[in-house]
Amino acid sequence: MNLFYTSSIILAFTSFLLGLMVYLKDRKNNLSKQWFIFSIFLAGWAISLYLVASAKSATTAFNWQYLLDIVALWVPVGYFNFITTLLNIKTPRLPWVISGIAVILSFFSLTHFFKLGVVQKFDFYWINPGQYYFVFPLFFTLVVLYSLFLLIRVYRKEQKGSVLRSQIRYQIIAGAIGFSGGATNFLPQLFNIFPFGNYFVIIYIFFISYSILKYHLFNLKLILVELAILLLNLFLFLNVFTSHEKTDLILNVSVSVFILAFSAVLIRGIYKDIRDKERIEGLVKDMEVANEKLRMLEGQKTEFVSIASHQLRTPLTVIKGYASMILEGTFGHINDQARDAMEKLYKSSERIVALVEDLLTVSRIEQGRMMLNFETINFKDLVQGVIDEMENEISESKIDLSFTAEEEKEFFVSIDEKKFKQVVKHILENAIKYTPAPGSVRVAVLDDSLTKKVRLTVSDTGIGMTREQITSIFERFNLKLEVGGHATFDEKHQTPEEDERREKEEAETAEEKMMEKRTPGIGLYIVQEIVEAHHGTLRIESAGTDLGTTVVVELPKGE
Repeated sequence: MNLFYTSSIILAFTSFLLGLMVYLKDRKNNLSKQWFIFSIFLAGWAISLYLVASAKSATTAFNWQYLLDIVALWVPVGYFNFITTLLNIKTPRLPWVISGIAVILSFFSLTHFFKLGVVQKFDFYWINPGQYYFVFPLFFTLVVLYSLFLLIRVYRKEQKGSVLRSQIRYQIIAGAIGFSGGATNFLPQLFNIFPFGNYFVIIYIFFISYSILKYHLFNLKLILVELAILLLNLFLFLNVFTSHEKTDLILNVSVSVFILAFSAVLIRGIYKDIRDKERIEGLVKDMEVANEKLRMLEGQKTEFVSIASHQLRTPLTVIKGYASMILEGTFGHINDQARDAMEKLYKSSERIVALVEDLLTVSRIEQGRMMLNFETINFKDLVQGVIDEMENEISESKIDLSFTAEEEKEFFVSIDEKKFKQVVKHILENAIKYTPAPGSVRVAVLDDSLTKKVRLTVSDTGIGMTREQITSIFERFNLKLEVGGHATFDEKHQTPEEDERREKEEAETAEEKMMEKRTPGIGLYIVQEIVEAHHGTLRIESAGTDLGTTVVVELPKGE
């Protein structure tokens, strides 16, 4: 019997304190309000049950039974409102209908049709049911079952792994156990069975507390900790009044004060940790949003580059074609001055066309649209072919370029021939461009039988690179322009004709330097991506500035 009384008190205090803490944490949240209201009904039911069961006379028990019946009628109403709020179900009329029925039954419970009085069972007083008492358990059962039905329906529709689904799962378990056990409190009226419903309702509180702690129901993390600390301090405070000796009183007061101070510091520290954690989580979410925006901008940039490059390629090809035809004399003889200008136009258009092709290649790489057509070829012949195509460029640079490979040996690799010509050309162009005359470039193709790889080595005696430059050279769009400054002039001594000529010369110089002094970042980025797509490796070695550079490409041997 003492256990029955104790469980009722524990249930009342736990339910009320849990609901109060939830409400105080977020007073504007409707879910918190509905949970608090339901907790009040549940706590009121537990206290009323205790008052009835602990009554010393039938008259006192009968008076408290009125309160118990009315409060018990509103427990399923509070539960239904809480569940519909949790599931965000909009039923404007149904809550009013259920509440209206509860009001009618509350008045009905005061009549002899509902109860005739109380009788003594299991050493305490219990209700003696009237003719229409069955309406009460029927109403209770229907409202609870409908609430559980709503939970199950939303649970089946909710995506697996979602937080709401986990919250609903524990609500279903808690409701099924708590209310099915709670319904046993109707049994003593009908059968000679001990009422053990409040034990099951305590289990309901346990599952809800677990849901709060693990799945952030009500978005709270400290409720159980605060509840435990509050109950501990309450116990110690009450223990002070039970002290019989002066020594015990001093000891109990000291312990109570110490635990109270320690509890305040503990909760404050936990709050700080949670605020810091929430701040970090907020920053992480902001960063995720920012990263998503950056990915969108990156995609838009890539798409823009692709479209712009496609649009530029056609007119540039036309310009290059007509410039070539003019130089070949297709439209008649031109004087030397016009030929010199046309040659500059042709070379500039060639460079821009090459740059546009590079941008298109980068765009295809970023969009995952770079298609490779693998075939087994002799790598030595491919390198020799690229060198032959660049003969004029090598001759104009006045660079001593040599190519070595074992004559009788075949260097078969499985590659996309067109893409790898682009790789070899980029490497040779960079070696020539950054090797001042009279310098030298050594190209070699080797067969490494130990690693079963074919190695291309391009070494030059050019300007070399620092370790930082090697690290950053593979970044996309590494287009740092090294355009020299222009000499200052006195505008007062410039005639309009001289001013126009000076601006023209500066424009030509800037264009030439921009095209000639472009760093090889975009080219080597393309080279690296193509080599890696062929399961090969690329590395750059340099002893430092003015000490030359060596580029090494390794590819698996073809079968």
